[in-house]
Amino acid sequence: MPLFDPITSPQNPRIKNLLKLQQKSAERRAQGLTIIEGLRELTIARGAGIEVTALFVCPDLAGAARQQELRQLVAGSATEWFEVSKAVFEKVAYREGSDGVLALVKPPVLTLEQLPLPAAPLLLVLEAVEKPGNLGAILRTADAAQATAVIVCDPRTDLFNPNAIRSSIGCSFTVPTIATTRAELLAWCRKHGIRTYAAALTELAVPYTTCNFRGPTALVMGTEADGLTPELRQACDQTIIIPMRGAIDSLNVSTATAILTFEAVRQREA
Repeated sequence: MPLFDPITSPQNPRIKNLLKLQQKSAERRAQGLTIIEGLRELTIARGAGIEVTALFVCPDLAGAARQQELRQLVAGSATEWFEVSKAVFEKVAYREGSDGVLALVKPPVLTLEQLPLPAAPLLLVLEAVEKPGNLGAILRTADAAQATAVIVCDPRTDLFNPNAIRSSIGCSFTVPTIATTRAELLAWCRKHGIRTYAAALTELAVPYTTCNFRGPTALVMGTEADGLTPELRQACDQTIIIPMRGAIDSLNVSTATAILTFEAVRQREA
């Protein structure tokens, strides 16, 4: 494992590049890299086969035991290892109480046509998702439910935004995640006989518990602010609702997605 002199200046070019990658999706796309902070998240990513190009470790925060775990995690790879002073690390860490571990990784790039499909796939479809926290929470749900994939139509945030990775606790890498367009998604679902269920409050919507999610299923969710676009909602096979009992008329999109997803899991296991 290549080792380098400790980084003690925030003006170091590698530190400047880390900040660029954190803040700019265009930079992440151009370099084909993203950032994972935290040993737990990195361990999950490595378990999914993710390549780590560089580690930035603060010995004062990471401690000896955690550094030993890191060495085992990337043993046999060409991962570069940089020690970083506490003052510099705190400038690049993007969460409170960091454990002193930052990794540069190559995220996977997957298309719809490359996605292996079981006989009855369960797909979580998000339209124009813009909040990394919501995307991360939905990826955790997808991992827990062993959904086939998360598909994002016309995303407003990149799929491997560091904050999405943090919110997913590394599940960004355990669930196939694909960015596509609305038109491509609909054509692909028709081609593979996947029934689409749009979560939307319309006159024709039915309670989600009345639907049969045992076959090839795509649960289609919109943004919290605007919901689904009329074009996607109308193109889906069925609109569904989660009946609201109180004063509020909707749920957080990640909560709603979890409810629908585990209803599909319940039906499939019944």
